[in-house]
Amino acid sequence: MSKLSTSIYLKIAFIVSLLVFQTNIINHAFSAEKMAESGEWIQLFNGKDLDDWNIKFTGCPLDENYNNTFQVNDGLLQVNYDEYKDFGKRFGHIIYKTPFSHYRIRVEYRFIGNQSPGGPGWAFRNSGIMLHGQTPESMTIDQDFPHSIEVQLLGGNGKKPRSTANLCTPGTHVVMDGKLFTPHCTNSTSKTYHGDQWVTVEVEVHGSDRIRHLIDGEVVLEYTDPQLDEEVAPGQPLNKRLLKEGYISLQAESHPCEFRKVELLPLNIPADSAE
Repeated sequence: MSKLSTSIYLKIAFIVSLLVFQTNIINHAFSAEKMAESGEWIQLFNGKDLDDWNIKFTGCPLDENYNNTFQVNDGLLQVNYDEYKDFGKRFGHIIYKTPFSHYRIRVEYRFIGNQSPGGPGWAFRNSGIMLHGQTPESMTIDQDFPHSIEVQLLGGNGKKPRSTANLCTPGTHVVMDGKLFTPHCTNSTSKTYHGDQWVTVEVEVHGSDRIRHLIDGEVVLEYTDPQLDEEVAPGQPLNKRLLKEGYISLQAESHPCEFRKVELLPLNIPADSAE
């Protein structure tokens, strides 16, 4: 494909994704406002099934649960590699069907067992919560990760320090300390969690304004202005690239893990952000 064709394709894909975003936000605006008024936590994972989620794996069409990776057993959402002979770069995401903009999300997770054969070294005890993600339908067949803001979940190896609730930015950037921050990943100030212990991570999301990562009620990372990379949205001004809302997903990156709680508290949307 020529550079010109690639540029046109990216522009069309961005416009289509943006239109779908706007339609979904209009459809869900009223219900989101009512949920925020109620002040109640929503259980995104109901402990029974995956009916409220879409699934996308690299190299697979939407909603093909490759090798039965995402499962529900004993009330847990599990990332399971029992049916794999080799990981084969089959990065997976399970994506909640409703987009959100202003909210607090709480996730309880743990890593268990051994990494799938063929999994990359960096993916040892590695998962993530993807925020402000693109629509599931706009992901290409061979796309590894949705364009999104990733709250990276890591587990220790029993020896070396390794923080969790870090930040990674597939197809995106953020602003830190008043400056555009373009490195792909940066560490939080959290402690290391070794072994199979359960860990609770919370993220406070205020549209395109501010995002904070918290563990045990303490902020371990904070940034503002989440936005698409110019290469993902070529020719688009900043106000069009800012991520004001999007889809939430959980990752499957080759190491077995379990989620026992995925819940969300909608926050009131400021009047100037709702326009």
